[in-house]
Amino acid sequence: MGHNESLEDYLETILILSKTRPVVRSIDIANELGYKKSSISVAVRNMKEKEYIEVSEEGFINLTKSGKKLAKSVYERHLFFTQWLRGIGVDEKTADEDACSIEHVISEKTFKAIRKFVEESGALSE
Repeated sequence: MGHNESLEDYLETILILSKTRPVVRSIDIANELGYKKSSISVAVRNMKEKEYIEVSEEGFINLTKSGKKLAKSVYERHLFFTQWLRGIGVDEKTADEDACSIEHVISEKTFKAIRKFVEESGALSE
């Protein structure tokens, strides 16, 4: 994909947190991922430099248009692969962990082909 796996995880986490919280802060990301705040600070600086996020004076983190696009893409893959793996009998924990690995290494072209095949074959459990 040309992106760093941890960067994608951070963006995905910000997206998920923003769905349930009025604001997202570095400490929220640290707590969600179980990382030290110092690690998050480095990641936040990196995401700002790449223009994936904006940080307000109050420390509130918001995804930019490009950050949101990438985060949604990663999250869509995660949800799809988790659901598909659970549908073929993989337990929830393993499906979630494996989906998290798959979502980062598969190309967009291959993901679309797999999703199309799975959906057309009716192999995706709802």
